Amino acid sequence: MDRRRRAVESAVPAAVMVLLLLSIAPAGAARRDWGFRSPSSSVGFTEPNTKPDVKNNGQTFVFNYTLAKAIVEYASAVYMTDLTALYAWTCSRCNDLTRGFEVTCIIVDVQNCLQAFVGVDHKLNAIIVAIRGTQENSIQNWIKDMIWKQVNLNYPNVPNAKVHTGFYSSYNNTLLRPAITNAVHKARKLHGARDIIVTGHSMGGAIASFCALDLAIRFGSNNVHLMTFGQPRVGNAAFASYFAKYVPNTIRMTHERDIVPHLPPYFFFLPQLTYRHFPREVWEHEVDGNRTFQVCDGSGEDPNCCRSVFVLFWSASDHLTYMGVKIEADDWSTCRIVLGRSAEQLQMNLASNIVTSGRSVDVVIAGNSVQVD
Repeated sequence: MDRRRRAVESAVPAAVMVLLLLSIAPAGAARRDWGFRSPSSSVGFTEPNTKPDVKNNGQTFVFNYTLAKAIVEYASAVYMTDLTALYAWTCSRCNDLTRGFEVTCIIVDVQNCLQAFVGVDHKLNAIIVAIRGTQENSIQNWIKDMIWKQVNLNYPNVPNAKVHTGFYSSYNNTLLRPAITNAVHKARKLHGARDIIVTGHSMGGAIASFCALDLAIRFGSNNVHLMTFGQPRVGNAAFASYFAKYVPNTIRMTHERDIVPHLPPYFFFLPQLTYRHFPREVWEHEVDGNRTFQVCDGSGEDPNCCRSVFVLFWSASDHLTYMGVKIEADDWSTCRIVLGRSAEQLQMNLASNIVTSGRSVDVVIAGNSVQVD
């Protein structure tokens, strides 16, 4: 594990980071350890002991520590490659606050190495959608590549809105979109019109953003909530405004010096032409030895939250743990979803196991991606 983390850290050499100095707003506030700026108007609080609650309060998804801890466990579990343990919810990450979760659909796009599941959390009275991003052979190359990505795709029917082509296509032009929407429709038909919580980590968080927007338009903004962990930016300011309008119940968790939320870069002197986060960020970091969850302002780019970390202190290792939960692939070497078997063999084996178990779980697996216009 230590060797893996050192390899990940090497993805961000200081020489490359110097090129990103212009993406940081001018200094002005005092700095804490690791280059943190002192919080000012943002609200900060240490770990509260509150009951899970998915109900929105007006236009704000109220941050709830216990709820967030449950959601990060779902975002971690979707990385598991043992699909049999995943559908039975017996995997090593399928416990603690998510115990008793009922998986209703597992979705695998083998060609694009994408994986997701849909299910019902009866304790939260909510439908959960968890998405895993593409598992790259080299996370170092992925991070370096993200530095230079441009907002290069016009978002349909939204003037001036541009988004990252790869993130947009990973949801809208693959198996994920039709499979997830069908699974959510079915779950709401069987279990009632429950709220929908969408989550993902890293690239999975970026893809989850487009999923949440799609579901909010289909099922209504008040019924869809998004909570991501360490997600990169996905679009420009016009898209961020559009997103905030339709998915107001959004929390973007960031952790300490995690590099990924800083990518692709935000250039403060080109606010309309560059990538921009949508609100609302909650920054997990230490203040005077206490783990603090700082609720940031509504701009999406609060300079007193994770953006206050100086560029040379950005860290890839902080990307792999959120709220004390390891949130990484259980095999980094390659895309191991099918474990050497064909998609057809995998689907047949899983179907047989599901029938034997007596559970009702849909398995949607495709060797080739499904193109959606």
